[in-house]
Amino acid sequence: MLGAIAGDIIGSVFERNNIKSTDFPLFSEGSRFTDDTVLTVAVAHAILDNLDYAETLKSYGRKYPNAGYGGSFRSWIFSSSTEPYNSWGNGSAMRVGPVGFAFETVDKVLAEAQRSAEVTHNHPEGIKGAQAVALAIFLARQGAGKAEIKQEVTNRFEYNLNRNLDEIRPAYQFDISCQGSVPEAIIAFLESENVEDAIRKAVSIGGDSDTIACIAGSIAYAYYRDIAPNILLEIQNRLPDDLWLTAKRFTDRFPFP
Repeated sequence: MLGAIAGDIIGSVFERNNIKSTDFPLFSEGSRFTDDTVLTVAVAHAILDNLDYAETLKSYGRKYPNAGYGGSFRSWIFSSSTEPYNSWGNGSAMRVGPVGFAFETVDKVLAEAQRSAEVTHNHPEGIKGAQAVALAIFLARQGAGKAEIKQEVTNRFEYNLNRNLDEIRPAYQFDISCQGSVPEAIIAFLESENVEDAIRKAVSIGGDSDTIACIAGSIAYAYYRDIAPNILLEIQNRLPDDLWLTAKRFTDRFPFP
């Protein structure tokens, strides 16, 4: 949860201005929360209060209409329909983090990840991306090692996690699909040393930087179970009170085992 928000805010200034390096200021005047944070908090709120995912996502989207949503999702937010639109985009994966923290078995995590995704992203790749991220977070939270996380995600979802960032980075371009960004985010986590390092490595890939960093940061926070106080303070200062209080309520409700 907190790692996802940190990744989103840190990555926000690089989404359209990619940097192929880990050497950059973590925060700047332009660092801000985007749709990744808004929708992650929406999923957390739905879980906390047993709310409908579609209605909660629409409510948060309408409250924060300028957070940077994709065109199809934005149209869905303001439509009267709650029908999904068969998306394979990485929006399902960027917002799923709370699912990996809140449920206690692999089967429940996978089922709930699908539920959270398919209200919009009912394409098989959209569901797959959400499930892969939620499973990685769940396993990390339960104390699994990186080798086990890598193997479980590979076996279930057939993502190629045998590449390394030095191979990926030079030719990587902007890609909003789950299949073109979720594996890269997981690899950034696998090569990391702490939450900040995971976010820096995710940003350094390029492409959809805030979303890749959001995903990598979420898994890293579950794995390392800690986030630097300066990062925590920065993200709190950049969030409206309602988003911060819901994030805090969620982390209090679902502490580490």
